[in-house]
Amino acid sequence: MEMAIRNYEDVDSWKTVMFLYTSALKEVGTKLEILNDEFQHVHSYNPIEHIKTRIKAPESIVKKLKRHGHETSIENMVKYVNDIAGVRLICSFTSDIYKLAEMIGNQTDLKVLSIKDYIKNPKESGYKSYHMLVSVPIFLSDSVVDTKVEIQIRTIAMDFWASLEHKIYYKYEGQAPEYISKDLRECADMVATLDDKMLQLNEAILACLEEQEVQKLERVRGAARSSRQEGQMSQSQSA
Repeated sequence: MEMAIRNYEDVDSWKTVMFLYTSALKEVGTKLEILNDEFQHVHSYNPIEHIKTRIKAPESIVKKLKRHGHETSIENMVKYVNDIAGVRLICSFTSDIYKLAEMIGNQTDLKVLSIKDYIKNPKESGYKSYHMLVSVPIFLSDSVVDTKVEIQIRTIAMDFWASLEHKIYYKYEGQAPEYISKDLRECADMVATLDDKMLQLNEAILACLEEQEVQKLERVRGAARSSRQEGQMSQSQSA
């Protein structure tokens, strides 16, 4: 993308970059909706509860650059800020997260740049989510520009915790008292327990439904055998 902005003045560069990130969100969003529809078609199940997209606010971009010791410039923004374009996928179960990650990774026109698994390796705060940084080609009239999009995949419970944690720390400007941080970590443990329990319940329900299908099939086969036997007895008696 750096090449795409070098020949513009600052204002035009900003507009160009935002146009590219917005276009990348549309591309990735469409791909994810198609994957979800395909999963429903093949498996009669939607792994994605809902999709959220956002473009990072200018003030947030500037704060992130300063926090990491970079000067505020469009080139630095493109190079060092990876979550300007963000997509959040909300799932029902943790198993859905890894299914979706695999499906996204198999897209031939998406390049996976990095993965951060905060589910297996939670942050110290208790934050859990699965992050994928991908690059998507944006086809313009005279060029193709690879543009970065961060995809976050998490369960409903993880998203609930992360949203509240963000609001709490925003009020304290990142300097929340230790007892609040401790309580948040305890809540994160409760969320993890809830996710595990709901996954176990879902697997138990699926196993029960599968057993019912097996029993139903056995009854149908049994009825068919009885019908054949009755037919054979009738033929014998007639003979």
